[in-house]
Amino acid sequence: MSAGRLEGKVAIVTGGGQGIGEAAAHRMAQEGARIVVSDVNEESGEAVAGAIRDAGGDAVFVAADVARLEDVKSLMAATAEAFGRLDVLHNNAGVHETSFTADAQSHELDEEVWDRVVGINLKGVWMCSKHAVPLLTESGGGSIVNAASIGGMVGYPMGAAYGPSKAGVIQLSRVMALELAPMSIRVNSYAPGNTDTPMVQKYYASGPPEEREMIKRQLLGTHLIPRMGRPDEVANLVVFLASDESSMLTGANIVIDMGTTAWRGVRSDG
Repeated sequence: MSAGRLEGKVAIVTGGGQGIGEAAAHRMAQEGARIVVSDVNEESGEAVAGAIRDAGGDAVFVAADVARLEDVKSLMAATAEAFGRLDVLHNNAGVHETSFTADAQSHELDEEVWDRVVGINLKGVWMCSKHAVPLLTESGGGSIVNAASIGGMVGYPMGAAYGPSKAGVIQLSRVMALELAPMSIRVNSYAPGNTDTPMVQKYYASGPPEEREMIKRQLLGTHLIPRMGRPDEVANLVVFLASDESSMLTGANIVIDMGTTAWRGVRSDG
């Protein structure tokens, strides 16, 4: 059997307790990486790390809120203590306004919700990357993979904080790619479309009950591939960006959106 694409590497996955983060943690472990699963939810994070170990992989869980500096520092210290190195940082942790409030439109949104969303989605990416750089450099370089969104490229309702935060992730990734290239650290982002995750399910459920199915149909109607994306499909892209197979890629934003941004229409069967 050939070695996995991430054999010998150590990877941190923030927001690894569910959704794309959970799928990415499992896929990277299957490709030979040792995984640090990080999440604010200790129960789900521990469950993911345990499932990886049960499948024969090597994983630990570290509780961390990526918007808190001390948590980020502790995450990096725990990674060094557990595995002695770091090769891949997957900045996946993210939240949406509708996770906190039903008043999610821009003219209704509470300042505290705005700050929380931007603090996790954008500031968290910057802080984790900043404090991962010393470990990545000690390992001879590595890959930072940042979760953006097509919500950072086109407008969606109830996304006044989420959209700008994800647009910021795309631009931050470009700046970091430029600045970290001399350290042999590649930085890329990816922009998923509507993917079947708890966060997207919460978005569907945020409208009035009589409109929820209509919202889902409208979003699915923008897909050229007429279905929801799956977390494991996005995880396959994460593995590629984390691996040496993507050695020519840095500063890129890869769109993985079922064709949503390729056109300006809605399918009649949507």
